[in-house]
Amino acid sequence: MGIDKIVGKPISRLEGREKVTGMAKYAAEYQADNLLHGYVVSSPITKGRIIDIDITKVIDIPGVVEVISHKNRPKLAWFDLQYTDMDAPPGTVFKPLYDENILYNGQPIALIIAKDFETARYGSTQIIFKFEEQDFQTVLKDNLTRARPAKKGFATALKPPPPPPTGDFENAFENAAIKVESEFQHGTEHHNPIELFATTTIFEGNGKLTIYDKTQGTINNQLFVANLFGLRYKDVRVLAPFVGGAFGSGLRPQYQLFLCVMAALHLKRNVRVVLDRKQMFSFSHRPPAIQKLRFASDINGRITALGHEVFAETSNFEDYTEPTASWSHRLYAAPNTLFEHHLIPLDVYTPMDMRAPGGSTALHAIECTMDELSYKLKIDPLDLRLINYSDMDPSAEKPYTSKALRACYLEAAEKFGWDKRSPEPGSMARGNKLVGYGMATGIWDAFQFPARVEAMISADGKLILNNATTDIGTGTLTIMTQIAADELGLNIADVDFRYGDSKKPFSMFQGGSATTSSTGVAIVIAARALRKKLVRKAGEMKDSPFKNVAAEQVVFKGGNLLLKEDMKTFISLKEIIAFNAGRPIKTTNMGKPHVLKLRKYSLATHSASFVEVEVDKDLGVVTVTRAVTAVAAGKIINPKTARSQILGSMIWGISKTLHEETIMDARLGKYINANLGEYHIPVHADIGELEVIFTEEKDDLINEIGTKGVGEIGLVAMPAAISNAIYHATGKRINKLPIHFDELF
Repeated sequence: MGIDKIVGKPISRLEGREKVTGMAKYAAEYQADNLLHGYVVSSPITKGRIIDIDITKVIDIPGVVEVISHKNRPKLAWFDLQYTDMDAPPGTVFKPLYDENILYNGQPIALIIAKDFETARYGSTQIIFKFEEQDFQTVLKDNLTRARPAKKGFATALKPPPPPPTGDFENAFENAAIKVESEFQHGTEHHNPIELFATTTIFEGNGKLTIYDKTQGTINNQLFVANLFGLRYKDVRVLAPFVGGAFGSGLRPQYQLFLCVMAALHLKRNVRVVLDRKQMFSFSHRPPAIQKLRFASDINGRITALGHEVFAETSNFEDYTEPTASWSHRLYAAPNTLFEHHLIPLDVYTPMDMRAPGGSTALHAIECTMDELSYKLKIDPLDLRLINYSDMDPSAEKPYTSKALRACYLEAAEKFGWDKRSPEPGSMARGNKLVGYGMATGIWDAFQFPARVEAMISADGKLILNNATTDIGTGTLTIMTQIAADELGLNIADVDFRYGDSKKPFSMFQGGSATTSSTGVAIVIAARALRKKLVRKAGEMKDSPFKNVAAEQVVFKGGNLLLKEDMKTFISLKEIIAFNAGRPIKTTNMGKPHVLKLRKYSLATHSASFVEVEVDKDLGVVTVTRAVTAVAAGKIINPKTARSQILGSMIWGISKTLHEETIMDARLGKYINANLGEYHIPVHADIGELEVIFTEEKDDLINEIGTKGVGEIGLVAMPAAISNAIYHATGKRINKLPIHFDELF
């Protein structure tokens, strides 16, 4: 009568068939009667003012319904108030069509609304603007003298400022036995998920809207729309059952949402606005950064000083920051430290969180500096990490709830064959290819956000769960179903997890590798509360053997309740609901971090990546032939979906190191490769043999299910591991990403 545990099994994605057959609907695919289409007109200049707008040719086009700009925008929004969202940095949020001022290239300056998309797009070519252009600054390295500290608001739970200095760093570094001083440059990256940003707004009348949006947070966008347009929260419903990737770009509401809702309310019609691929480059990017690192050690390799200074881009209207400078001190102890983070405001759109924000940038610089230190010391790079291994979080002087990084090092090294490495750079070859081995450490936060879940047993004995979270392609639906099934002893087919809807109980946006530990914990808490209700209801039945029985004395298996001491005594969920007059038995409960219990600990996921590269001796072309990443992330709910997450991160690491960069033209103040033809990302031929190891790590402290996120930990170590492998192959240390073959000639 029992069933096996489902958590820990490699279950395929439950919505996979819908996605690969085209049955899954995304934000731009929901049909509505009399649907109008909006097309955004983007600013061709970088900074200045709109002097005049001529729409004569546009409004004469058959099918064009309206042209909205700052001159005639409806007085529907609370434009004069500061509005924000859950992920907004400090500053003044960008307000589309607010006035005549142009703040960055690609800024939306008009919306053409027509009866079909093609007509709206054609109309955008017929509108005539006159501009007054102004001088602008858009290049980070040209403006280092304008660096300043972040404004108030930098310090948050998710994005703390660098820790204060310790000891006497300058003196310790100057007098150190061994020291390394390096500078690193990282180019701009844009998220570019496959699904374009789109919004379909259904005008329900009476101030009610149903909105299909590409977002990582349905409730975040519901609050944004309701606050901005003065609507009641309950009258705004945001749905995102399927999201075609996001990587952080959907954490904040994007401007197509605002424009679509504004048009729908103004015209009292159903409206859809879809951004094209070029417009996907007009917001949402990982900021370029320059990092200056100074590490020192004694003659035995023990680190004595850590210095990390960061210069990063932000916009002129918001202070976007991401933790970058402080990561080294969470891995390595040192008595003397100095960490600094500077912002440089430029005439660009505000950067945004992008998979492992701050961490992927920082760990590249940190782990390459550690590699350089190992060569100066003539110590194996892995041995240097082990010499400086700390079970504590040195930055906070707290133990981690769990840390199996040492096991990650050893397991990945053995699987990779690190012991076959010849230490001398340039000493390994395979035909006409130089061969290099490199390794690096990864660390990422183990976040948990509050979440609320409604759980109920229906008349047919099925478990139904409701939560507003999204599934951006990570397998959220599948693993939440697995967690719930085990809690009630059900088959997967008897669990229905409903999500992606702001009308459902609270969830934060899906980001930070936090969803499993947030919604998953809430499911466990709700399911256990439901079990108590079911046992209590079973005890009320006539002549019930469950009378005065505690929930702990009952086993849930196969849709039945069984007495632990007499497993032949059972009652079905269906019978209990029938006794309840066919009414579902339900409960709604909140899961949240155990702040008081965990304040004595640090929370993190760890990884180790080992990489082999081949470098063509004549052409300098780099190929990542194989890589192994070991991850310690607590309990793995589904090794198949988790492995997919790590593989995706590893591939992004290859992309960040060798391919991916948006090029800013300093003369025009615009990105000149704003398309997927010239914004280079890896293809199948660029990816070699990738292997993932999940190192066993039991964590009974971190949350009720012992989980840590895996969405970002697979990325953070890869860029440094690849860069270090290139140095080992060639003897050339290149600290500017991405690394191009011409630098290896």
